This record gives sequence, C-alpha cells and structure tokens, in this order.
Amino acid sequence: MKRNPSVLVGCLYKITLCAALLIGSNCTCQKSTPSAQQDKLVVFAAASLREAFNAMGEQFRSTHPNVELTFHFSGTQELRTQIEHGASADIFASADLRQMDKLAQQGHVLPPVIFTQNKLAVVVAKESAPHIQKLSDLPSASRIAVGVPEVPIGQYTLQLLGRMGAEFQTRIEAKVVSREFNAKQILAKVRLGEAQAGFVYRTDALSAPELAVVEIPDKLNPVVKYPMAVIRNTSHSQLAQAWVDFVLSEAGQSILEDAGFMPLETKHPIGH
Repeated sequence: MKRNPSVLVGCLYKITLCAALLIGSNCTCQKSTPSAQQDKLVVFAAASLREAFNAMGEQFRSTHPNVELTFHFSGTQELRTQIEHGASADIFASADLRQMDKLAQQGHVLPPVIFTQNKLAVVVAKESAPHIQKLSDLPSASRIAVGVPEVPIGQYTLQLLGRMGAEFQTRIEAKVVSREFNAKQILAKVRLGEAQAGFVYRTDALSAPELAVVEIPDKLNPVVKYPMAVIRNTSHSQLAQAWVDFVLSEAGQSILEDAGFMPLETKHPIGH
C-alpha cells in the first residue's frame, strides 16, 4: 500500500515538535529547582555595628552560600520607625534598650537578647589634639558635634554631661555646632573639619585612626547595651535565628571584640 508523502511529513513534524516540547519542559524544570533559589535575610542594624556586622557577614555567607544577606545600617530610632511602618526586615539590632522596648511592647519582635556592649569616647581633630587631651579640656573647643537628644548617641551623651555637672554641660552646649542622627555622622563632621570634637561610640573612635581620642573615665561613661531580636512576622525565622546564634557564638563575639566592643560575661534574654 502506498503512503501519502504529506501524511508522513505531518507525522514527522508532530514527533519532532513533541520531542522539542519535552526537552524544553525538562530544561524549565531544571531551572526552577529549589536548590538554585536563594533564601534572603535582611538585617536592620545600628550604624555603629557596620564594620563588625560586615565582617560577620563574610563568615556567615561562607557557611550559608545560598543566602542573600542584606544589611541596612542607620540610626536606631530611624530603623525602629521603619519597622513600625512595615519595612521588610528579619532582624533588628539596636544600640539601646529603649528603642527595642518600644518594638517589643507593640509586638513587632520576638524576645530580644543583649549581645554586646560599648562605651562613649570623644574624637578630636589632630590639629586640636594638643589643646584637648582630657575630658575637662573639651570646653576649650570652639565647634562640637553631638547626637540629637532623641537618638541613642544623643541620649548617652546627655547622661555623660549630666554626670559632669550643670556648669560643664552648659559650657559644652554653648559650643555645639552640629546635632546628628547617628554616631557615624558625628564622626564624619570631625573628619571633614566641620567640628573640632564630637561624642561618638568607642568603636567609632577606633575606626578613625586619623583622629585623636579622648578616653572617658569609667565612672562617668554610660555603658551602651546592644539588644537584638528576630522580627515576629518574618518568613525566614530559622535563618534569622541562625544569624542570632552566629552573633552570640565564639566566632561572632571575637569579631565584635576585635572591633572594640566590650565582651559580655553572659548573653541573656531581656525581661519585659
């Protein structure tokens, strides 16, 4: 029996088309396998943690290669406000307890844990250093930068000045030329010569070797406690907890100490 050539061609076309569709389908499936997808972790952290957390991030990525780790560093109060307004974050690391307490009271975070400590220091431009060698010399500066009262560095500075007495605080306030929203901005003002001196965290002072540092006596210096918490509505709770565990680990604490943070004898949850 003779076969119609057009029928044979049509059959071959259909076979070829089906094979192509099967191959294409297999390729699509391979591209969408879960192993090729990356998990995401977003950490909101106080600006003073920038150097330490970036160093931790390198180690964390080496053990979590499929994780896209993103940091947002800013003033603690600004970060807290962003979380209150629904910003996408998985972890919040604060430079003070008060801002964390506000989020906890509103139910935005799981129970926090204190993971490190810091202190204040005064950074001084090198040309002014011969005249400002100790805290009592600071009123001789003509331009001083401080934090606004609403942010942690501003609050801690006010505590320090209050311990120095009303007269000393008045003399310092008279020389303030700049009020900033985080310690990194204060540091920048002194680096740029827009201020002769500024109150920052000790870790910020250590990150700026081009500036002189005036140490503050322990009896006057407020202890800065840093709490961290997982955001309650995160969709990456296990990964977020893995980050918290890493920060509290020996490796994480070593990085913090190398950056100038004060070690904790114990890492413990905060009672509310």
